[in-house]
Amino acid sequence: MIYVTHRLPVNEPGEPTLDRIAVWQGLVMKANNALPFVPAMTHCEVTARLDDWTFDREMELFGDRYSERIALQPERRVVFTRLSGPVLGTITNDIEEDAGELFLRFSFALVLGGVQSGSPEESAYADETTTHYIAAVGATLNAMRRVARGEAPVALPAT
Repeated sequence: MIYVTHRLPVNEPGEPTLDRIAVWQGLVMKANNALPFVPAMTHCEVTARLDDWTFDREMELFGDRYSERIALQPERRVVFTRLSGPVLGTITNDIEEDAGELFLRFSFALVLGGVQSGSPEESAYADETTTHYIAAVGATLNAMRRVARGEAPVALPAT
């Protein structure tokens, strides 16, 4: 299993100040359509609404298709549980507060299908995935800042 957690401050000098509500609204937007927030994602579509706080979506990341169940925990956390695809597991986006400052933490616990735990192949995948997820945290915050400036959270081209 690959487990990584990374936390970034929400607010930076020279950028719009985001409060917990703005960050939460950004996370809800991202959960419903991650394309403007995750540059590496090329498809994202909600496929079923189970209740006010839970829904399923299909997405494509680096050419691989996944089905995910999204659980919204208002103003605190979004949990993405992979239901199908080549890499299963859970990804969480947490809004944290420390000494009056807001932080956004992304954590993931993933299992790479067909690869032995602790193998060099898993380690290489973990390193690459960690780099992409850290970039996604920054891209998510930048999209939220664009929204705060009154701009659309424009999707970046996939790389």
